[in-house]
Amino acid sequence: MSIGSTLLAAVLAAASVTTLGAAPTAPNVPADAGAPRSVHPAAADRWAWPLEPQPEVVRPFDPPDQPWLPGHRGVDLAASVEQAVGTPTGGRVSWSGVIAGRAVVVVTHEDGLRSTFEPVAGAPAVGTVVARGGRIGEVTATAGHCAPQTCLHWGVLRGETYLDPLSFVGRARVILLPLP
Repeated sequence: MSIGSTLLAAVLAAASVTTLGAAPTAPNVPADAGAPRSVHPAAADRWAWPLEPQPEVVRPFDPPDQPWLPGHRGVDLAASVEQAVGTPTGGRVSWSGVIAGRAVVVVTHEDGLRSTFEPVAGAPAVGTVVARGGRIGEVTATAGHCAPQTCLHWGVLRGETYLDPLSFVGRARVILLPLP
């Protein structure tokens, strides 16, 4: 795990503690919480893409086999510098700052899930309530792992478990499992 990933994990843990009154977190996440599963169809109606128009997915979600192993804990979406970023569903800005040289914004949603966005600057003040599609900042020119392209990294967490953000907008990968 990189230093940036470690720092982001620490910030997310702190954001969870500081927003307990604003939105519940999931302290007892079942062991299979990261396992592939479909999101209720209504979730796609409640969640929107954080960029308009609907962006190209540059790099999909690729969870690690174990929490400490490398993986891609979110999705990278093609973006333009200064492109507006909206929250995919209602919530509260629970953290905003710089981690490993990248501007990061965290939104805690009403159901306890948290969305992370980077590189995003110009976020509303921590504690600000935002509705679905509400502006939470703009994509910065910070070079990242998409270079030379510009992209927005979007992660979604339940407790400490990263989930595939595309499953919330009806675009998750289909994974066929063997019959029992």
